Amino acid sequence: MFFAPLLKPRTLIAAAAALTLSACFGAPDVMKKGGGNRTMAAKPTRPQPVAAPSFTSVEAQQCAFDLKQAGVRFTPLPDQDHGGGCSSIDSVKLLDVGVPVSGLGPMTCPLARNFAAWAQYAVKPAARRYFGTEVVKIETFGTYSCRNIYGGRSGRLSQHAYSNAIDVSGFVLADGRRILLSGGWRGDVASQDFLRALHKSACRRFGTVLGPDYNAAHHDHFHFDMSGNGYCR
Repeated sequence: MFFAPLLKPRTLIAAAAALTLSACFGAPDVMKKGGGNRTMAAKPTRPQPVAAPSFTSVEAQQCAFDLKQAGVRFTPLPDQDHGGGCSSIDSVKLLDVGVPVSGLGPMTCPLARNFAAWAQYAVKPAARRYFGTEVVKIETFGTYSCRNIYGGRSGRLSQHAYSNAIDVSGFVLADGRRILLSGGWRGDVASQDFLRALHKSACRRFGTVLGPDYNAAHHDHFHFDMSGNGYCR
């Protein structure tokens, strides 16, 4: 693992100050209710609720420091209550984890930290081992989504509703090949070995890992989240 030890209070204060400045970048479009750029309105618009500051706890500040130490580029996002029980607390927008990733929205900092490590220390080496080439893109179905658990009967909110989950659907290799969960999980030997190695590695990094063998709702992706205690299917 690449994460740094806990910081001294003075260092934490400095890290918190840096995060406050970084937060000026604001939230990504996926978290905004409005459209694109707007011209100045002729009439005053209805006041919008102000988002709460994020990364106020020692744990959150340590997580952000860990990302910086690992060379991961990200933007801290303000805490958001999206309504309906859905929220984004101490979340980030990942900008660079060492390989391009599609579909990323807000992610809780611990999820972002573990995903970045998985991309660097599991995905990239596995591509070299099983295909003899580099992975140039990780494809996902996204992160935040205010919805219930797919395929479940409990009516409980998914971890996606808390920006605490990501669904990985496939990988693009430098030679142009796409290794998708939908076909590769039971595809050729190299694809099967590659995807199962990534599934096994993920089980050591995330609280819950679900793959195509879990149920029909996950036939085409890996689901990773930070809830649970090593639940791996």
